[in-house]
Amino acid sequence: MAKTPDKIDERAQYLLKLLVNKYIKEGLPVGSRTLAKEFDMDLSSATIRNIMADLEDMGLVRSPHTSAGRIPTVLGYRLFVDSLLQVKPLKSSEIQVIRTQLAQAQQSEQELLTQTSSLLSEITHLASVVMLPRRLCNTLRHVEFLPLSDKRVLVILVVNDHEVQNKIIQTSRQYSASELEQTANYLNNAFIGKDLNAVRDQITNEMQEARESMDKLMQAVIEMTTQVFPDKADSKGDYVMSGQTNLMDIVDLSDIEKLRHLFSAFNQKHDILQLFDQVIDSQGLQIFIGEESGYKVLGDCSVVTSPYVVNGETIGVLGVIGPTRMAYEHIIPVVDLTAKLLGSALNH
Repeated sequence: MAKTPDKIDERAQYLLKLLVNKYIKEGLPVGSRTLAKEFDMDLSSATIRNIMADLEDMGLVRSPHTSAGRIPTVLGYRLFVDSLLQVKPLKSSEIQVIRTQLAQAQQSEQELLTQTSSLLSEITHLASVVMLPRRLCNTLRHVEFLPLSDKRVLVILVVNDHEVQNKIIQTSRQYSASELEQTANYLNNAFIGKDLNAVRDQITNEMQEARESMDKLMQAVIEMTTQVFPDKADSKGDYVMSGQTNLMDIVDLSDIEKLRHLFSAFNQKHDILQLFDQVIDSQGLQIFIGEESGYKVLGDCSVVTSPYVVNGETIGVLGVIGPTRMAYEHIIPVVDLTAKLLGSALNH
């Protein structure tokens, strides 16, 4: 009966750990003779070969091409990260750099997030992603509509305390300045202090039923509301990214076609944001190795993520994206500490 990963003995675990560490360091298949020679174990080459064969049967390692050596699989990396990895404490100098750069109170929230992303990519030499905060409640403070040419409208939206959002929307007809002013006055008078999702829901639910009997003002209100205020299902958020070009220097990710698809995913953002959404609803640091992410474009990558918390509320996620052959023992504490310090900086 074949062994399974949950029944692997200590000797096999030790050999797997040595193999993974050496492969991460050098990027070359590791042979039984190399393990026996370099790590001075009281095991014969034949015994090591037998253990390696067992590990391969369990799907923890594989032999690439016709090489006599072996490399870890996604399952092997998972066992290594979950059970065998020894995380290295960060150097005091690294901790101080992160702490100092994220504690600059004069930075705006956007500048702080951008700084965090840049810092994370510089320290890890990988691509970094910092989700913009997702507030549970975006409260309407004020809205203005200004007419533009070609049936376009400039929207100035003030939410929460002082957050200003500008956007241009395309409307079904050309609205006059007077019509837009009336629409804004109605929304400001009726919905000031309410959550944006609630504004949209209330207007669309109550007014769509009486669309035929509505005057022009109410028709304008519906059109502006459905385009300006977010639908929960369509609110995908955004992120700040740095260090994408670092991935171009990594041999494991050097396939031009794969890089093109990966960079396309970065630009479209949908897949990355959906993956990070899983972390918002979880507790603590999460690692997705290769195919575990569920996205083919990340099949050769590992993603190390951690949520950041403000006032006890998880409002975003940050992380790094790199090859599956990454230095997990160093990347994990960097991501974990950065998330904690970002939350602390945003809290102040």
